Amino acid sequence: MSMTMSQKILAHHAQLDEVRSGQLIMADLDLVLGNDITSPVAINEFKKFGIDKVFDKSKIAMVPDHFAPNKDIKAASQCKAMREFAHDKEIEHYFEIGQMGIEHALLPEQGLVNAGDLIIGADSHTCTYGALGAFSTGVGSTDMAAAMATGKAWFKVPTSMKFHLTGSLQKWVSGKDVILHIIGLIGVDGALYKSMEYSGPGLKSLTIDDRFTICNMAIEAGAKNGIFPADEVALAYLKDHNKKTPVIFEADEDAHYEEVYEIDLSSIRPTIAFPHLPSNTRTIDTIKPGEVKIDQVVIGSCTNGKLSDLRVAANILKGKQVAKGIRVLVFPATQQIYLDAMSEGLLKIFVEAGVAVNTPTCGPCLGGHLGILAEGEKGLATTNRNFVGRMGHPGSEVYLSSPAIAAASALTGYITDPESLKENN
Repeated sequence: MSMTMSQKILAHHAQLDEVRSGQLIMADLDLVLGNDITSPVAINEFKKFGIDKVFDKSKIAMVPDHFAPNKDIKAASQCKAMREFAHDKEIEHYFEIGQMGIEHALLPEQGLVNAGDLIIGADSHTCTYGALGAFSTGVGSTDMAAAMATGKAWFKVPTSMKFHLTGSLQKWVSGKDVILHIIGLIGVDGALYKSMEYSGPGLKSLTIDDRFTICNMAIEAGAKNGIFPADEVALAYLKDHNKKTPVIFEADEDAHYEEVYEIDLSSIRPTIAFPHLPSNTRTIDTIKPGEVKIDQVVIGSCTNGKLSDLRVAANILKGKQVAKGIRVLVFPATQQIYLDAMSEGLLKIFVEAGVAVNTPTCGPCLGGHLGILAEGEKGLATTNRNFVGRMGHPGSEVYLSSPAIAAASALTGYITDPESLKENN
């Protein structure tokens, strides 16, 4: 039977010759992830099993990144529970403040993700790792607990959708614009419990950071996972970050896809998601100068806090000042990215422009801390969700964009086309 990339990875980890859509399987896991919101719940459930050890102390990762550095007593208690469990169970990949980062940028950087892996995480954006040819997906805390105990998880094999990409990205267009375009096209439930698989000659136009961003937001279309082939782009990244031999799975030429979308990357324009859904998209060409006034800009998150994102923003902000009355916050996604941005002089550019540079953390993305919106305020962010109250007060509004749009808008106080800032061209 012909299979897709996702089906082949699932079959391999279930030790089956083949799997089909809708089939229930039990599969071996390569990595189990939790953060400071979800891990404490999983730890409490794990204790009920009455066992002393986790299945493999080298295949569990815990990252306190959502409300850390601790924003209050409850957050401190959550992180303490993780810290004590990790120490007691000798978990090798526990990342404390000062060594940590935003989990979905940190794990690939630390070499904990490989092509062909099967990964679950108690966080919905675990689907990020599909950029490296892995099957990765978010689960609940009870699933995490069971996985820490057994090294296995149940899966319902998803149906698949293919996105065949052609052409190449225009100036100021990035992976963020690609995935917002796709979500705008199919809707927030357009890929519900499906695998979003990418193929075609347009892949060569997408950097590994573009791919991380695209897979990161698969869940915003309702998908079970997003996945790219482990081509030369992915393998080059893995060569620099992972010592393991990649296991490459390729879709069969006659694999069945429930839907196939042909997307010309050269036709995609810078795209913004308006409140209150990631699918409520408009291109920059349809937004009049001065139409949308904003109060805060956030550049960072697991979606767009990578070094390439910071470079784009710094290039636009260099030698300028953010608009009077607007707050601009930058969150490098990991300590290494923070160091690299420092050595390249990016942080100096940000600070001189009037930007607040913060330690790696999810922070305001989920309404956590360090940038909460008040009633009536509008925020433009490079994050992944703009639901009601996502970044603070239910009466606030969140707009989603690429780092280029965010940085350009920081200079004007309104959603702005970087192309209109002629001196940056």
